[in-house]
This record gives sequence, structure tokens and C-alpha cells, in this order.
Amino acid sequence: MRADGMTTPVRLGLTIGCVARSPPGNLPSVPPGKMHPMLPDTPSVSQLSQVISQAAAPAFLLGAIAAFIAILISRLNRIIDRTIVLNGISDESLSKHRLRADLPRLLRRTTMLNRAIFWSVMASIAISTLVIVAFASAFFRVQHEHGVALLFVLALAAFTASLIDFAREVRIALSELDHFA
Repeated sequence: MRADGMTTPVRLGLTIGCVARSPPGNLPSVPPGKMHPMLPDTPSVSQLSQVISQAAAPAFLLGAIAAFIAILISRLNRIIDRTIVLNGISDESLSKHRLRADLPRLLRRTTMLNRAIFWSVMASIAISTLVIVAFASAFFRVQHEHGVALLFVLALAAFTASLIDFAREVRIALSELDHFA
């Protein structure tokens, strides 16, 4: 303990990027410019605005994927409604019984739409994680370029898989048109 009643700060090698701030609560004060092991240096407003501007593109992509998921769910609901109607046709009605032959095609379309929704949700999760990592790394002043690039590539790969399943579903829907609707 020093003569002024303060303890001498101990450097443990864990204070990289930490700068003294006004002490909260019971923490001892540290002279300006000295490192304090408990308080990380928070990013400045200009650093945060740069992170926010860099997060704008992933945020727009996240919004686009959300709209795409809404379209996929709408198509899936239409197929489910059609399946319910077709399953409601009685076996005695021979004139409408031929409509039930459409059920296997609807099942294939449902499977593809479910996979497309899954991959879109995975892309959304990757993009959300990307934005969180960007803000957290800016706060802790950690290099994040490789991690963010990896998350972005994973998000685009998942979105591409979703688009492929969607294109396959549309191809089935258009190639085998339902003439009996």
C-alpha cells in the first residue's frame, strides 16, 4: 500500500487495450494514461459508426432473406391447403379421384420448400452472428476480418442452397402444371 492509501496496480499481462477511466464503485483510481486491468477501453463514436456502416450490408441481406422466407412459407401454405383439399376427396367420387394423383408431386414440392426454408434460416443465423461478432470485436478491439469473412461465405452458401431448392420446387410446379385446379 502506498502513502496515499492506494494499492500499486499489478500488471498481469492481461491489460492489452485497457486504459484507465474514472473508477466505478469501489475500484481504486488509476492515474490517467495508466492501464487498469478491469476496465476495457470502449470504442469511440467514430469507431462504432464505422462498424454500424459496415453492418448495413449484412442487415439489408438479412431483410431480403426474411422476405424470401415469407415467400417460401406462403408457397408452402398453398401446397398444404391443396393437400388438405385433395385428401378430403372421397374414394367414391370417381370423377375427382384422379386429382389425388397430384399428392406425390405436392409432397416433393413440400420437401424442397422445407429444405429451402431451413437453408434460409441457417443463412439468417450466420448473418446475425456476423453482425454480433462485428460489434463485439469492435468493442474488444479484436481483429475479426477472417471470422466475419468466414461467416459471410457460410451465409451465402446456405442462401445459395436455399435458392437451388426453391428453383427445383418452381421447376416441378411449372413443368407439371395442375390442370385440374
